[in-house]
Amino acid sequence: MINNPVMRGLFVMGLGISLFSGAAAKADSPEGAHSRKPNILFIYADDWGWGDLSCHGNKWLSTPSLDRLASQGTEFYQFNVNNPVCSPSRTAAITGRYPARYSVHQHFSAVEAHVAMGMPDWLDPQAPMLPRILKQAGYVTGHFGKWHLSNTRVTDAPLPAEYGIDEYAGFNGPGAQIKVNDTCAKAIDFIKRHKDESFFINLWVHEPHTPHYPSEESLKRFSSLDKQRQVYAAVIADGDRRIGEVLETLKQLNLENDTLVVFASDNGPEITGKPIPGKEQVNLARGGLGEYYSVGTTEGLRGRKRSLYEGGVRVPFMVRWPGKVPVGKINETIEITAVDLLPTFCAVAGVKLPEGYMPDGENMLRAFLGEPAVRTKPIFWEWQGTHAGDNWPCLGVRQAQWKLLMSDDKSRVELYDIPADRLESKNLATQRPEVVKELVAMVETWKAELPPTAPTNCFSRIRAAK
Repeated sequence: MINNPVMRGLFVMGLGISLFSGAAAKADSPEGAHSRKPNILFIYADDWGWGDLSCHGNKWLSTPSLDRLASQGTEFYQFNVNNPVCSPSRTAAITGRYPARYSVHQHFSAVEAHVAMGMPDWLDPQAPMLPRILKQAGYVTGHFGKWHLSNTRVTDAPLPAEYGIDEYAGFNGPGAQIKVNDTCAKAIDFIKRHKDESFFINLWVHEPHTPHYPSEESLKRFSSLDKQRQVYAAVIADGDRRIGEVLETLKQLNLENDTLVVFASDNGPEITGKPIPGKEQVNLARGGLGEYYSVGTTEGLRGRKRSLYEGGVRVPFMVRWPGKVPVGKINETIEITAVDLLPTFCAVAGVKLPEGYMPDGENMLRAFLGEPAVRTKPIFWEWQGTHAGDNWPCLGVRQAQWKLLMSDDKSRVELYDIPADRLESKNLATQRPEVVKELVAMVETWKAELPPTAPTNCFSRIRAAK
């Protein structure tokens, strides 16, 4: 059922070299509009659930910009992030390695919380970093929106420049903070100023994370809905409109054909908060509207944010690159995950991976281009947060059609055939003990590779003073 890991790894390396060569050849081809490397725009939403798109069947939300993006490229229905909360999910995307390898187990917060969770106070800037790799290859790099690879409460965290970012305007990170609703405008300004260069952009938008800041215009538009849905629909519509403005800028500047656009979400939708009489409209910590209005949907997928079930880790994933990526297609077969983004984006750019760097993901350019592709590496998850309800799994692995979830002590183990049972309603652990045994062994081997403690070079002076 499962190939030898060593042979699988060698095959992946060979496939990556082959696809890298192909991408480089295409980039240098006279068929391209320009000889420069393609631009890459990576849009990472925050808590945008699988069902929070009208193109996924939602009847009360409106997402025309993202619906159009999906229709202009390919959607991948088997995409998973590598953790069900933001900081570790983003760590996976930007490093191409599982966040547990850097002891990033939950979201970055205050130093006291990091100590309790066995975490560093920021993501190690010495780790291989997607923007740095592209910057060294001649790209101008920008990051706009949420950072959360550290936290505003850790005042001595490294600035984004140390991670390979040329221009930064963000929030929930070090340095000056922008208003969350200004994120897309900052990206548009960057694109206009660098339209004649090859650029890479992390556009990590706020929506639909709390606090919610719906526009009055959108609130009026959805006034026929109940109050909770009205607020959420307005927030989704505002986020979709702003993303659409960025995409329209690419069109106006004749950059569409030269730009790979990827849209995804960092995890599933937030759990809806309970009403507090007289206070349910407020996020008490940061102003704005709170979790009471977080009524995002998973379209029936089990679990939400903080869960390793599909509702927490399966998110929308759209890819557009005119003339390269097939138009109007839905790929329901190939498993893609966030650690694949770094090697894939590097292949798109025709950029070699750093010497000695071994990504946990693999190059999925062939799948992006609509060519036959088969995943050769398993996908692993670790969750060290609260374990109530559907958040109980601590560890997980996906190999081909099989997804195994387990507690740390193996007292609870569940097995699902995901293509046949995307809702995870039929636990097959007792029917397929041989699969369970093999996958449990894989998880245990992987977990044994993880560092026992956080890297001390990522400790704040605040921690040393306590």
